[in-house]
Amino acid sequence: MRFLYLALFLFVNCQTTEVPTPKPAPPAVVAPAPSKPKPTVTKAYRGTASYYSIKTNGGTATASGQRLRNDAYTAAHRSLPFGTRVRVTNLKNGKSAVVGINDRGPFIRGRIIDVTIGVARHLGMTSAGVVPCKVEVLRK
Repeated sequence: MRFLYLALFLFVNCQTTEVPTPKPAPPAVVAPAPSKPKPTVTKAYRGTASYYSIKTNGGTATASGQRLRNDAYTAAHRSLPFGTRVRVTNLKNGKSAVVGINDRGPFIRGRIIDVTIGVARHLGMTSAGVVPCKVEVLRK
């Protein structure tokens, strides 16, 4: 009798039952990421750009009162208001960087902007020192 129960138990449990396959999930709908408004150019200048650092500035203070940092993406311009964002483009190689105005200068004829040495490295102008550039004033 035990054998019969054991055989019946194994027979019932060994039968293959078809497991329904789950339906594939519908593709997830992903909303596009909100795009940042692109800054518009309000004014553009052409001239030459040079760079400066703590060593050449003669200190660590800027005309706006901010501390000068060599790696900061900031620049000096003669007349633009402090805090103005500008795009500086090296016309020799096409590299550009967006910087904020926080200092006054340059005070050499023909130069329109002085960038920090960190920006100069990004623009590829450290070996030349002075390069032709385009400065575009940005507005969001």
